[in-house]
Amino acid sequence: MSVEQAVLRIAPRGMSARQLVEAAAAIVLLFLLSPLLIAVAIAVKATSPGPVLFRQSRLGLHREEFPVIKFRTMSHNNDDRQHREYVSSMLTSEKAAHGGEEGVFKLTKDARITPIGAFLRRTSLDELPQLWNVLKGEMSLVGPRPVLEWEAALFPPGAEQRFAARPGMTGLWQVSGRSTVDYKAALELDVIYVRNKSLWFDLKILLKTVQVIFDRSVAR
Repeated sequence: MSVEQAVLRIAPRGMSARQLVEAAAAIVLLFLLSPLLIAVAIAVKATSPGPVLFRQSRLGLHREEFPVIKFRTMSHNNDDRQHREYVSSMLTSEKAAHGGEEGVFKLTKDARITPIGAFLRRTSLDELPQLWNVLKGEMSLVGPRPVLEWEAALFPPGAEQRFAARPGMTGLWQVSGRSTVDYKAALELDVIYVRNKSLWFDLKILLKTVQVIFDRSVAR
């Protein structure tokens, strides 16, 4: 079966030309990266109890819900109350509620993250299963970060513009500092991306993503 036939069989009808191209790219990448995907799956299963994949409802284009897929990087059935409190603090004040980490996008010390999960996050390997979301037309290769519904309820005025584009596996905020970026600044970067979205801009972000992942990997 050719890539074109696979796309037409798996991808939903009504996809735009851009989505079909991205779906084709997702199929090729899933095939080429299959040995790596299998290796990561084995590592996740062997190092901590629980499922290999993590599925969670996120908001996509026009706030439509879809199940985002990642490799599990946290302990199974963990308590996310601290994370919720932290995010709420980032969106309502300038300082985090825990640890005094001023403005940073994510908790830098999260006990829920497994040892292999920390590596997968640092190298962004945990997000490779999202190629399936791209294939289904739920995500793009480049776009705003897919967010949780309760997060969106706390967004400041103007941030709703980020829902005018499909969420991406990577985006402007990821190549601008990722988890070290101020939470509100990350939202602003998503809006900036939506306002300036173009094929050339996407290509620049994809190339920058590869560089950022490589630099982050060799730095540890």
